[in-house]
Formats: sequence, structure tokens, C-alpha cells
Amino acid sequence: MKAFKVLGSGCANCVNTAKLIEKIAAEQGIEVSVEKVTDLETIMNYGVMSTPGVVMDEVVVHAGGIPKSEAIIDWLK
Repeated sequence: MKAFKVLGSGCANCVNTAKLIEKIAAEQGIEVSVEKVTDLETIMNYGVMSTPGVVMDEVVVHAGGIPKSEAIIDWLK
């Protein structure tokens, strides 16, 4: 199982990013866990300055804006 964290304030882009990761994972038949992180100090500890940020298995893979579907598919491989 892949573990994702979506870093952000809980804005629409952050919520949509989490939903998109879950949707694409389900389409691919891959089990994921998606945690929403809104604590500013935690977000800063990842070095993310632009949200939403995406952390996969404790590695920042994206920051700023909703990621493209193709990028999420690549992360799931």
C-alpha cells in the first residue's frame, strides 16, 4: 500500500487533490492511504511553501496546484 499525505490548509485544491489520488488509485486497482495534513508547522517541516503539497512514502513529490493525472499514475507505479 502506498501512503500519501496531502499538505495544505484544507482549501478546495487540497481536497480535490486528495480525491483525485484516491480516484486514480481505485481505477488502477491500487490500495492507498491518503492523509490530509493541515498543521502549518508539519507542512513547513516538509519544506513545502506552495500548497497543495503531496508526500508519498515520506518524500515530497509535488507542490503547488493540483497534480496532473499522469503524474499520479506515475507515482502509483
